[in-house]
Amino acid sequence: MEKRNNRPPRPLNERRQFFDSENRPVTPRRPARSEEGENRPERSAGPRGGDDKPRYPHRPAQDRSIDMIFGLRPILEALNAGRTLDKIFLLRGTKNSMTQDITALAKSASIPVSMVPIEKLDGITRKNHQGAVAYVSPIDYMPLDSILSGLYEEGKTPLLLVLDRITDVRNFGSIARNAECLGVHAIIVPSHGAAQINGDALKTSAGALNLIPVCREPNLKNTLTFLRESGVQIVACTEKTDSSLETGSVDLTGPLAVVMGSEEDGISPEYLKLADHKLRIPMAGQISSLNVSVASGIMLYEVLRQRLSTDK
Repeated sequence: MEKRNNRPPRPLNERRQFFDSENRPVTPRRPARSEEGENRPERSAGPRGGDDKPRYPHRPAQDRSIDMIFGLRPILEALNAGRTLDKIFLLRGTKNSMTQDITALAKSASIPVSMVPIEKLDGITRKNHQGAVAYVSPIDYMPLDSILSGLYEEGKTPLLLVLDRITDVRNFGSIARNAECLGVHAIIVPSHGAAQINGDALKTSAGALNLIPVCREPNLKNTLTFLRESGVQIVACTEKTDSSLETGSVDLTGPLAVVMGSEEDGISPEYLKLADHKLRIPMAGQISSLNVSVASGIMLYEVLRQRLSTDK
């Protein structure tokens, strides 16, 4: 017995509807015809419909050459010229006179150098990096000793902000904005384990990073010791203390360095030992921690409040 199908016949010229990976309708391109009238094979439509070039989301985005330098010799020349570099990545296992010179110059300038595998370099850029990539810093780092001595010579009361392992770029930009608005004279960051100062950081800071000096120090423990010996009081913002900020138990009107730690585990224990005072921010909600940029704003506001009250 013949099987019957009640569905109407499908038109031969019916066009099928295609969808991309985000379930958005895509209109396929018609095959192009050559002059002889023959159909040429057409690439499949990409997620944007008319894009005939395949997209590879696993590849890194196109680099901005203004932010990077590629190759051993260009990096070496940049160091000799005194350009401010943020980080240097060298291919692991590469040992020659250039890599030795780069490492020595970078160490003297407190620029972190990392020996990485080829996969790391290929993930940073699609360009021919020749085993060496360097990020160019959009700002110039300043020496802490000259800033501190200059503040004392001008009769100003130093207010410094020390950041321990703040790695999020946008958090760093927000902290810099708080610092500039609330009268901080300089921000101190470690050479390793700190957020990269790039375009995102500058944008988030609303231009504050172009106004407030940033000091990059190879060893924060030595830096805190230097500050204490220079008459600067070290105050650490931490929840591991009973002293609360709102009590006003600590005088914040003198030369001061406020230390803020990472959101994951706060300030390193070795730095907490060097603090003259430890203060916690009082909270009334169920969440026991604040974003570090918000916490820095609260701490610095209390410093400014006390100083303004004293001036009156």
